[in-house]
Amino acid sequence: MSDAILHFAEELMSSWWIYLALWGFATLDGFFPAIPSETLVVTAGVFAAATGEPNLYAVIVVSAIGAFVGDHVSYALGRGAGGRLLDRMKPGTKRHAAVLWARRALAERGGLVLVVARYVPGGRTAVTLTMGSVRYPLRSFTSFAAVAAISWGVYCTLVGYIGGKAFEDNPLKGVALGIGLALAVTLVVELVRHRLRKAQPQVEREPELIDR
Repeated sequence: MSDAILHFAEELMSSWWIYLALWGFATLDGFFPAIPSETLVVTAGVFAAATGEPNLYAVIVVSAIGAFVGDHVSYALGRGAGGRLLDRMKPGTKRHAAVLWARRALAERGGLVLVVARYVPGGRTAVTLTMGSVRYPLRSFTSFAAVAAISWGVYCTLVGYIGGKAFEDNPLKGVALGIGLALAVTLVVELVRHRLRKAQPQVEREPELIDR
């Protein structure tokens, strides 16, 4: 069974379709987080190291472009429907106060939030939707989204490449190692975010989103 899976994977990774799949998965993952784009990019990185196909640099470029496009789709969705809802919020309510807080927070450190969120499954979609809904400047969003997408593409591909180099004779083990490394990094990011949030003064935290 493992030989059959390996043979199928090698055929897939040696086909030009893999680049279309990488772009498509990374794009969809930007606004539909159920798509496992990291897994596919890591797997492509493993086979790039173990068999030479797909091309390592092409995997990075295509994945980064897909992530960049997906983030902008999510931003546009937030700016459209989300923006209209926010415009109707009554001043003086807690929800309106939350919007003002979000705008201030994103104005101060929106770029950092966007880059870090790219490494948190599901978190990236929440952040890009919010940035669109609070009308975060598109030019600034595009700049930071580019940094986030490129760094993510390099990171996922190289994590897979490390796994592929470690198990050149058994790419499936390389995939398992690569995915394990990616999950470990995600866990570390989540732990750091949790610690920083607990250490943040109460007055600076996000206000309640439910009117009382």
